[in-house]
Amino acid sequence: MKLGDCMFEGKGTFKVADYPTSAKMDKARKAEYQQLTADNVLKMSELQDRLYAHGVEGVVIMLQAMDAAGKDSTIKHVMSGVNPQGVSVYSFKQPSKEELAHDYLWRAVKNLPERGKIALFNRSYYEDVLVVKVHNMRRGYAMPERTLDMGDDEFFAMRYRQITNFEDYLFENGYRLLKIFLNVGLDEQRNRFLERIERPEKNWKFSAGDLDERELWPQYMEAFEDAINGTSTERNPWYIIPADQKWFARWLVSEAVVKTLEACDPQYPELSEEEKAGLADCKARLEAM
Repeated sequence: MKLGDCMFEGKGTFKVADYPTSAKMDKARKAEYQQLTADNVLKMSELQDRLYAHGVEGVVIMLQAMDAAGKDSTIKHVMSGVNPQGVSVYSFKQPSKEELAHDYLWRAVKNLPERGKIALFNRSYYEDVLVVKVHNMRRGYAMPERTLDMGDDEFFAMRYRQITNFEDYLFENGYRLLKIFLNVGLDEQRNRFLERIERPEKNWKFSAGDLDERELWPQYMEAFEDAINGTSTERNPWYIIPADQKWFARWLVSEAVVKTLEACDPQYPELSEEEKAGLADCKARLEAM
């Protein structure tokens, strides 16, 4: 399996069932792919340095998934080689009172990176067409009736349009957006939950509420399908990454990050002849000290 096999650009109809949760790679190749991931981390480090120096494009990396799909560990392993000075991480948890007083894209906008930097979104504004849809939360919004007085299909179609327009806006204003859905299997999620319960050092990661969400798995898969179908474009495709084998998923994610950074084509700034002459003078002064 290659990264291109995971990409959906909005052509045809996306179905979760059409994308595997495991690439079923031979475990004997684990070390090989771990090394490939490490190689990509080195590439990312160099590309990030050039991105920061260039200061022209910003990059937003978005991870969406069901619980226990490996979002945190993916961030930890894949982004281990980047300079923290040029990267920010924002987790989209339950909205705060301040965030609820704004439109649903506001907290994404205020966490966009500066040009030359990278932002990692652990979940994202897509929660507002996933959790909100599954739990029918929109009726609780403090919003004018004119924005709510419609059926669910019309309401969420409106949001998919808004998100697509927002993502086009980001692209047209110098941002590259990498949208990743870590596609974990139902059985694998169960095993990871059991591990969190059985291993004391992982107990803190488990919540009984995770089981409530697990019971809504079919509704969530439908919501993911609708969201991905409604917002996938050639400019801003989705990558549906098989997440059951973490080591292989991390390699695929690292491939996607490298591809996105390479698309920015970041370059170190070129000095003018006058500036180069100034550097030569500074060098001569230093050597004489």
